[in-house]
Amino acid sequence: MKRRIGKPAKSGGALLAASIARRAVLALASLIMLAGESASAQSFPERPLTLIAPFAAGGATDSIARALADEMGKDLGCMVVVENRTGAAGAIGANAVAKASPNGYTVLMSTTSTHVILPLTQQNLGYDPLKDFAAIGLVARAPNILIVSPKLSVESVLELIAYAKQNPGTLNFASSGRGTITHLIGELFLMRAGIRAQHVPYKSGVQSFAELSSGEVHFLFDSIVWSLPQIRQGKLKGLAVTSAQRSELAPDIPTISEAGLPGFEASTWFGLSAPAGTPEVVMDRLRGALKRALAQPKLTSRFAVLGAEPAFLEGPDFEKLVVDDINKWRSVILKAGLQIQ
Repeated sequence: MKRRIGKPAKSGGALLAASIARRAVLALASLIMLAGESASAQSFPERPLTLIAPFAAGGATDSIARALADEMGKDLGCMVVVENRTGAAGAIGANAVAKASPNGYTVLMSTTSTHVILPLTQQNLGYDPLKDFAAIGLVARAPNILIVSPKLSVESVLELIAYAKQNPGTLNFASSGRGTITHLIGELFLMRAGIRAQHVPYKSGVQSFAELSSGEVHFLFDSIVWSLPQIRQGKLKGLAVTSAQRSELAPDIPTISEAGLPGFEASTWFGLSAPAGTPEVVMDRLRGALKRALAQPKLTSRFAVLGAEPAFLEGPDFEKLVVDDINKWRSVILKAGLQIQ
């Protein structure tokens, strides 16, 4: 009977050599992959980009995103397609970008809501505004305006404050909902002015205009775009804007800081953010395209219709703005006793 002779066992030296060979192959594969990724980043963009707007079509965020996409697309030499991912006050769209491949082809129209208010007011949000995103740059700022009812016998910020102090417990103010930026601006105003007023939440600031006209609502903070026509027609009274400087849309209306509360500033903003880990060469390309787009007069005109003004900030400065706003509004939320949902 023939004996079956098996293969001789590998010696320790042979096993070591095989292990080294495998590691060398893996290392080479990794280098090839990294080289491919680097080459791809250097040639960015090679296909259309997706700019996710986390709010519904037709709104300010969507409109700003579309205006920006047109101008950036020209600079990048490719299409920038705006995609609306709505829901959860912007969280669905923000989550989609936070979890997207960090290659620069999916970016977010980030806002005060997605990067400041939601992280402060919502638990289990699914993303961290600082850790999960790379800041491309600030796009625009949009001031709100302090509007009072024509039934209220005040003509300035100081007169409103004086009225509230002389008639404690009689005033109320509207907002676009509990915990929204217009609510928080109102709370900040009360704190800085040292007055009290009852908060009345609505689904949107515009919905409260009828009650504001009739005197059932006494004042509110709302977008200058929706409010200005009512103010110009004499239906409402605009006392001051919340931005640090006067708005080009209404240069005759003072800032709240000028009108009696020095240092008051509470604008909302719009930015551009990519997933964390996006290669720096891609980030530089996107930042350059953004900066050049914002310098176009055509874009400035399109933003003005929406009540926004171009306000470019480089990535690190934009990130600092997010951090500063988080600290600012966290303090307001705590002092106002607003519960995190």
